[in-house]
Formats: sequence, C-alpha cells, structure tokens
Amino acid sequence: QVRLQESGPGLVKPSQTLSLTCTVSGDSITTHSSYWSWIRRPPGKGLEWVGYITWIGSSTYSSSLQSRISISRDTSKNQFTLQLMSVTPEDTAVYFCVRDSKGGYSWDYEAGRIEYERWGQGIQVTVSS
Repeated sequence: QVRLQESGPGLVKPSQTLSLTCTVSGDSITTHSSYWSWIRRPPGKGLEWVGYITWIGSSTYSSSLQSRISISRDTSKNQFTLQLMSVTPEDTAVYFCVRDSKGGYSWDYEAGRIEYERWGQGIQVTVSS
C-alpha cells in the first residue's frame, strides 16, 4: 500500500535552512502524471501549499516562498526533499508531503483547489532560538 513519510528536524533556529525529506513506498515518484507537494499548517491557520515537484522533476513553488525554497528529488531512493532557507518563527507549522495526479497551475494550488490523494502523517517543525 502507498505510504508517504516525512523526516527531518523538529526544531530549527531562525536564519537556518529547514530540510525535510519525504520517503515514498508502494508507489514511484516517477509514475506518469504524479505531482508531489509539500503543504503546511501553521498554528491557528489553515493549510498552505508550499510547492511541488512533478514526475519528470520540474518544480513549482508558492509565490510567497519562491525566493527561499527549493524542492528536489532522489529517484534512486524514491524520495523528495524540501529546503526552506532563512527560516523565521512564521515558518513554524506541521509539514505534510502529499500526492495528486491532477496537476495544475500554481494559482490552483495556492487557492486550495487541489485535492490530494495521499498524505503523510505530518511532522511538527518549530522555528525558535
């Protein structure tokens, strides 16, 4: 069965780089028309789409985070990774890796119009000194 699992540090200091990895089992990140996203839920706020990487390896990011973000992948390990630079306490959130097979423009993702088919359990990340 398909499983997505997030891993990485639970605590990051301001100005550092957050690095999270999603490990996928029971599915391949190169499966045709698959889109692999990071989303997050800050405390007291709704879900926010962070960015995605497609089955062919192209990445698209939230406009508000574009200057600080990079999503990459390692197909040999069936993993994809989020790097968020220069973090602040406003980056504190539960981070999820998720999958969909629909795709779309970045504004569709930013508006929450994408329904994800598979979810990881989420990982709490706190930015604090």
